Parts: sequence; structure tokens; C-alpha cells
Amino acid sequence: MAVAATECFHCSEPLAGRTVVHARVRGEDVPVCCPGCRAAAELIEQLGLADYYRFRTAPGTRPAESADQWAAYADPRVAESLTRRETDGRAAVVLIDGLTCAACNWLITRALLQTSGVLRASVNAATGRALVVWDDARTDLARILAAIAALGYRPHVVTGGGVEDLARRERRGHLKRLGVAGLGMMQVMTFAVSLYAGDAGGMDHTIRAFLRIVSMLVATPVLFYSGWPFLQGAYRALAARGLTMDVPVAIALLLAYSASVWDTLHQSGAVYFDSVVMFVFFLSVARYVEMAARHRSTGISDALGRLLPATAHRLRAYADGERVEDVAVARIEVGDLLLVRAGEIVPADGKAQGGSARIDESMLTGESAPITREAGEAIAAGTLNLDSPLRLRVEAVGADTTIAAMVALLTRAQAERPRFMRAADALAGRFLSAVLGGAALVAVLWLYLDPARAFPATLAVLVAACPCALSLATLVVVATANTALARRGVLVARADAIEALAKVSRIVFDKTGTLTDGRIEVVGFSPTSRGDERRAMQIAAALEAASEHPIARAFVRGGGAVAVAADVRYAAGQGVEGTVDGERYRIGHRAFVRGTAEVGEAPRDQAILLGDRHGVLGAFELAESPRAESRAVVAELRAAGYGVEIASGDSAAAVRRLAEQCGIERYGSRQTAADKLERVRALGAQGEFVAMVGDGINDAPVLGGAGVSIAMGRGSALAQASADLILVGDSLAALPEALRVARRAQAIVRQNIVWAVFYNLAAMPVAAMGWVPPWLAAVGMSSSSILVVLNSLRVARPGRGH
Repeated sequence: MAVAATECFHCSEPLAGRTVVHARVRGEDVPVCCPGCRAAAELIEQLGLADYYRFRTAPGTRPAESADQWAAYADPRVAESLTRRETDGRAAVVLIDGLTCAACNWLITRALLQTSGVLRASVNAATGRALVVWDDARTDLARILAAIAALGYRPHVVTGGGVEDLARRERRGHLKRLGVAGLGMMQVMTFAVSLYAGDAGGMDHTIRAFLRIVSMLVATPVLFYSGWPFLQGAYRALAARGLTMDVPVAIALLLAYSASVWDTLHQSGAVYFDSVVMFVFFLSVARYVEMAARHRSTGISDALGRLLPATAHRLRAYADGERVEDVAVARIEVGDLLLVRAGEIVPADGKAQGGSARIDESMLTGESAPITREAGEAIAAGTLNLDSPLRLRVEAVGADTTIAAMVALLTRAQAERPRFMRAADALAGRFLSAVLGGAALVAVLWLYLDPARAFPATLAVLVAACPCALSLATLVVVATANTALARRGVLVARADAIEALAKVSRIVFDKTGTLTDGRIEVVGFSPTSRGDERRAMQIAAALEAASEHPIARAFVRGGGAVAVAADVRYAAGQGVEGTVDGERYRIGHRAFVRGTAEVGEAPRDQAILLGDRHGVLGAFELAESPRAESRAVVAELRAAGYGVEIASGDSAAAVRRLAEQCGIERYGSRQTAADKLERVRALGAQGEFVAMVGDGINDAPVLGGAGVSIAMGRGSALAQASADLILVGDSLAALPEALRVARRAQAIVRQNIVWAVFYNLAAMPVAAMGWVPPWLAAVGMSSSSILVVLNSLRVARPGRGH
């Protein structure tokens, strides 16, 4: 039966002249003025909070404005610019204000997964971010943001520059609350010392009452302003029928404050205003340190997102010549020719056109030394052109650029929660229930034994044994390790990568493009009876001078001063023919060279032959050159106790040569992708935890099958998609440090968990015995949390130890 009324049940606006709709509350149909108020009323009913309508002192806020706030995100064009396409839907990373502890993950994740169309949701309290994937045929970004906002949190889609403003506002808010709590604590502690002294030596009743009232007046804004985030967090958790770290904190604060106000007004009993303000202050300090660590952990991805300039200089050809026009970066298209002046940021991925330039790639790779890029070489967006003007032919823009891929990988890793973080959260959740149950048991026992000691003992248990440090034990470590690796040029692409990297005992390298730099060199010449090495190199260099093929470049680099070849002809896939000093020569594969040779012998196992019309002059031996850092990296890994080997599809001679150059004893050649995968599985069966390092398309299966996989930064997209970590700088130099960071992170996680469990197990019985006053319990619990956060920050420390 509908309730007759002249105003909206939810917001109390007049119903006259409106189309009345009805909401179902407490089994009755109540009139509301719009669908927004109906949704709000029914949500309150679903949460079991319908008593709100009985006890409220003012009408509810009409939610239409709030709904409109997210409506813009329903526009497909807006969503396209803020989200990315996944294989099964669209994905976005959302920054969430008010996300304070691990249990908030559960609350927000559950609400998102209950939203129609949401496929996956992962929330990380360490970074304050959520990764949401949804079916855009069934829902949109606006509904997802509204679902988060309906829980009382404030969502923001991560879009680079806006994140910095949000972080700045959050930091200012924390500092203001911390300042009020600090000033209030100093004042109330001054009054508390006087009251304690009066209890010991006697004090006039009027002065005692005055000091208590002043303490109450000072403690009130500390609790309800500085302590508001804890109270609000507890309310959200209880409204959703969940438990977070804020619940025991809020219970302790409200119990201590309420009892103290009662005793102050009735001039009896003891007051705990000093405990309240100290608890709020030290908890605020711990929360601020945690926030600072979180901002540091997400700073690298936010900085990457802001690297691109707002405009670019596009070159356009006109009848009267070439002109430069300034355009927004969003308007750049593949194929455009750009001018990047000295001192400017490169706005898109592309290839240098003519000349050379020194490029600072430090923000992307961690390598401080500038890199000289020649014509035809790839240059990534976000890098800095240091000196000469650069002409760039655009090959990738927007979400397809290297920097966009890096930001996507980082934000995905920051939004996901690794296995040991989930385990720590589960342990903290069980401990939280034990704390609340233990506090209730302590209260009952002391009420039976000594009622006067029941209240302070229960407060002390709630405060001292709150498992905040246990909840933080992994959060800050993971976030700090991700940042430390990113600053060293290593991107974490999977949530569990750091934990897996810490377990590695053996590292298997692919050869081409991994231990080698992909550049081919002439390493030997096997002459026939007519051949001369020096002359052969000069002829080969002359024939290959005009070619851009990698093999041709190897001859040009090694040929020294050369004559000029005339009448040069190229046979695709066969070789090159030309005239040098009046003589006709061919260089290339055996069949091609023999086509011009009438007589002569040739080494049977060589592929690149040189000959003239009289016969073969000799055979060149080619090999890829090892990376400059390969030998040093392998030596460092072996010194650290890691087993190292090569798994390659190349010839036995080529792999053996590289293994000797790099100091690797165990190697496999002529291996297919299946062979490599079988080798990795065999090592796993022997008890080894294998890291596979590769870069090619054929490496993708074995990368996916290894314990942890690492792809080179300039490797194939399929290899990077299969990898757990990516060496952004296309260099192996960061690999030993990445392993050290992972091991140090694992060691610090263990330290944090051991300390947090020890502290909580030790604090609870001591507090239950009544040996710890509530204010000291507040100091102990907050100090424990701060200690865990500061210990976690050691992960980023450079060095070789754990």
C-alpha cells in the first residue's frame, strides 16, 4: 500500500507537479520525487540502514546532482580516452579517495563484482587504486564510478596530471588533520599531567573539574576532525557488514571519549581524553607515513603519464616549401613528419629522418647517459632531444606508444594484489576478529574480578592489539619494490612477479637479442688458395656499401677503405653482384656465388661466399656480437649463486662461441620453442626455480612456462605480453639489481610479518592484564605501524645486501 504524502520520502521536496514514483522501504511503497531518490532509498534499505529515516534530523540529499556528476563518463568518446581495450572488454584504473586499509579492498571489490557487466575487479590499498574490467555492451564507466561512490568513497579515473592534484589535496588534508591532532595532544597532555599530579598530591575539586572540561573541549575537535577518517571508515565497514582496521580503532575512541564525557559532566570516575588525543595523533602519523609511501610508489607511473608535451611541431609540404605548424599531440597521426627541437620532449614514437641526435632516455630506461640515435633508428615518445633539431617520422601515437604501454603495465601491477599480500590480509582479518572477541572476553572477566579495571583494560586491548602493522606488512613493501624496480628500468607486469623473482635459483637466457645486441659482425674468413682476407673484405664492403641489410652493414664496418663498386645488382634472398676495379664479383649464398664461378673450391660449411668468374675466393664467418654488459652480468649472477645457461635455436658453433664469450658453461643449441619449454620443465623437476629471459616471438611459450619470465624492452610484443617483468632499457644491466630488490623485498616482508605477529601476540595479554594504560597502548600500536612502514621503505635502498 502506498503511503500518502505531499513531499518526497527521501529528500522532502514537494511532489506537486511531479511524476511520482515509489520506492520499497520496510515493506511499504513510499512516494519519491525522482528515480534518483528511489535508487538512494532502496540502496539504504538493501544495506539494512532503513532506521536512518526514523532518526534523521534533516532530509536526505537529492542524488540527482550526484548521478549527473558521473553521467559524462557514459559518453563513449570520454570513456575511450580514459580506458583501454582488453581481450574481453574495457579496463580502467581508478584512484579511490578514502581507501584506508586492506579490508576496504574486500568491500569495494564485492560491490564492483555485484555490478552488472563487471567482469573483474582488483583493489590495492597500498596504491589506493582499483583495476576494473567490464563488458562495455552491458555497462559503462559512469555506472562503475557511481557504484564506488555509493559506498561513500570518491573515485577518480587515473589520467596523469589530475592524479598529482588529488595527491596534493590528500597530502594537505592529512597535514591539517595531523596538525590539529598534534596541537590538541600537547594541550590535553599538559592538563593530564596536572590531573595526575593532583591525584597524587591533592587538588581542589573546582580546578579538577575545570581541567577535565577544558580537556573535553580540546579533545572533541581532535576526535571528530582529525579522527574523522577512522570513524568514517568504521561506519562504511559496518554498513556493509564487514570488518576493517578502523572498526576496533573507532570503538576504542568512541568508548573512551563517551565514558570520559560522562564522567566529566557527572564529576566522577576517570577520564581518558589524553588517551583519545594520543591515539588519534599517533594513528594519524602512521596513516600519513603510509600515504607518503603510497604516493612515492605511484609517482613513477604518474610521472610517466605526464611526460608527453601538450603540442608538437608538424612539418607539412606546400607548393612554396615546407612549413611548421603547431598541433595538439592528440591530433598527431601515424605517418606525420615532426620537428623536435633541441631541449624538447619527443611527442610520439617514430624513426629519425636524416642526421643524428643525442637522446636522454633516462625516464624510460633508468640509463643516465644520453644515447646517440642515427637516421632510421627508433626513438620513443617521452624521451628528451638534447642538442640538434630532429626530424621524426611518426610510427605510433597515443595508447600505442612505448610510454603508454609502460604506464598501462605499471598501473595494472599497482592495482593488482600479489599472493603474499592476500595471505597477509587474510591473516590480519582473522586476527581482527580475535581482537574484538578478546576485548569482549577481557571486559567480561574484569567486570567479574574488578569492575573498576574493566574499562581501561578493554580499551587497552582494543588499541594495543589492533593488527594495523600486520595489514601494512606487505602493502608498502610491494608498492616500494615496484617503484624501486621501475626507477632501475624494470617494469613489473604481473602482481606476483616480485615474489617469484625472489625464489629464482637458475636463469635461462635466449641468445639472439638477449645476450647479443642483434648486430652482426664478421668474425673470420676462410680463404681458398686464391683468396686474401684484406682484399676480400674491401671487395665485400664495396659490393655491400649501398645496402641497409644488417649483414651488409657488417661488411661495411669491417672493410676499411674501399673501392667503389659499379653496376651493382641485388638478387633478393641470394646476394649482391657488382664490378670492382674492372672485375665482376658476387657475394652471397653458395648457389648464387657458384653461378659466376667456373672453377674453384670452397669451404662446405660456410654460408656467405665471395667469388669471381674464376672461382670462389673464400667464405666469411658471421656472428652476432654479445651485448657489452653480457659477460659482466653473467659473472655477477654466478657470483651471487645463480645457475646460468643458454637455450637457443642457433647453430652449435654460434652458441658455443657466445657461451665462451659470456663465461657460460651450460648451453643448448638448435632448440625449438618446445625444446626450450621442455628444458625449463626439466629444471623445475630437478628442484630449480627458473627465470627465463628472452625477446622473440618464439620465446613466448617458454616465457609463459617459466617460474618467472623476463622480456627485453625492445623484444616482440608477444614476448612482452607473456612476461612477468620487462627490462625497459633493452639492457641486461638491471637484471642483477632486480633480483637483489626482489630478495630484499621478500626478506623485509618476512621481518614485518614476524614483528607484527610478535607485537600483537605480546601486546594482547599484557593489555588484558591491565598492565598497560590506554595512552601507552596507543603509542605502542602506532609506533609498531610506523616501524613497519619505515622498514618497508628500505626495499628501495641501493646496495647488494638484503
